[in-house]
Amino acid sequence: MKTSARIGQIIRAVAATAAISTCLLAHASTSTMDQIKQTKQFRIGVAPGDPWYFKDPITNQWTGVGVMIGQQIAKDLGAKLVTVETTYPNSVAALQADQIDAMFVLDATEERKKALDFPTNPLLWYKQGVLVRKGINATTWDALNNPSIKLGTTLGIGPDRWITEHLPKAQIERFANTDEAIAAFMAGRVDAIVYYHPALAIAYSHIHKGTVVVPTPVVALPTSVGIRKEGDPAFKDFLNRELAKYYNDGTVQKMYAEYLKTKGIDPSAVPTVMEKDSK
Repeated sequence: MKTSARIGQIIRAVAATAAISTCLLAHASTSTMDQIKQTKQFRIGVAPGDPWYFKDPITNQWTGVGVMIGQQIAKDLGAKLVTVETTYPNSVAALQADQIDAMFVLDATEERKKALDFPTNPLLWYKQGVLVRKGINATTWDALNNPSIKLGTTLGIGPDRWITEHLPKAQIERFANTDEAIAAFMAGRVDAIVYYHPALAIAYSHIHKGTVVVPTPVVALPTSVGIRKEGDPAFKDFLNRELAKYYNDGTVQKMYAEYLKTKGIDPSAVPTVMEKDSK
């Protein structure tokens, strides 16, 4: 009896595993667009990085420009927006594993293009800047290329790669995240922190120390939306149209300005996220 019961358990376990595997294979073979239509859910990755994503410590709800754009696109898809917590380094794997459908504000680097697909049209543009302490000349990048100046940034991000290449004389301190870099700036361990201007505006709104400067020549680049590579181009084509529409009609800039206001920041005092203002 015990042997028969054990055999029965094994058979049921094998059957259950087979059923799960079949379900996963069927799920994986469904295009992103078809999957969204079937589930009525649009899943986006969210990761700490204000103003794009911010998790309210009281409500545990995610807000930010990336969430606002995601909500609009979910509405156009006739789906419910679902936020899935991740990190920027893990977002590529999350997309490949079908845990999320899109990651907004993800730069389309050549390395990422090997693993993911990106719409052709940009989501928005941002400019590389510095939050610098009083007394430091940051009007040009050349002025910051000085061995007496300590610059802080997050390890591995675009600004880190850029200043490593273009400011070889400066001392560069690399941190795990923005919060650590801001703490170092507050403590006087670095003279300036280097990020894209939206993150610097948010940082200044919290600490009210230093000055946000976009040095010349202006270093600006577009950011995008990471999606899975797949044979069906329907979802990529849809996003292309959506990004073009909301960028060109000013919706993305309007969302950005509205979010800055919630942080007590005057949008008119901060560079826009439009390419025309990057010259």
